[in-house]
Amino acid sequence: MAKKTVASLQSSGKDYAKVIKMIKSSKSGAYSFKEEIIPTNMVKDYFAKK
Repeated sequence: MAKKTVASLQSSGKDYAKVIKMIKSSKSGAYSFKEEIIPTNMVKDYFAKK
């Protein structure tokens, strides 16, 4: 059963990328990380916006 699930995710998961962005807190100055899964064609736009 698990093999079928993995095989189906591999065919549809190639159009997505996991991106990790570092964000600085305005109050404490500490950094935190924000993770998202977005389509590969929107990766440049994701990092360009603030």
